[in-house]
Amino acid sequence: MSELMELNYTVSNEDFTRAGEASSDVKKKLKQLGVSPDAIRKVAIALYEGEINMIIHAYGGKIKVTISENEITLILADKGPGIADIDKAMQAGYSTAPDKVRSLGFGAGMGLPNMKKNSDKMDIQTEIGVGTTVTMVINI
Repeated sequence: MSELMELNYTVSNEDFTRAGEASSDVKKKLKQLGVSPDAIRKVAIALYEGEINMIIHAYGGKIKVTISENEITLILADKGPGIADIDKAMQAGYSTAPDKVRSLGFGAGMGLPNMKKNSDKMDIQTEIGVGTTVTMVINI
């Protein structure tokens, strides 16, 4: 797989009906490119969790996926409220999701931990009142 591909998606605020569309599309394209099932699984999980976080916490945002010969880079950028305490947010089970989101089955506090677990590198840049950018790299 020597080609380079860039995919871009927009995630809408509180649109749970379209949650997972980007991760599904990326998964399909990675299969077509012959990427290993293990790498595809990691990308699909990490990206889905990121999409859900953007819908719940960040008023939506933009996703950029870059597929190269050796790695897949996921950049999720939003203009949400920012993450007040990254260390707390990285703890499994910690959630700031409102009750209405929890009643839909989301907001269990596993988003960021699952994103970290399924990426080979993860970086979070956040500023309160400005937004958050999460960059994840999955090796192929």
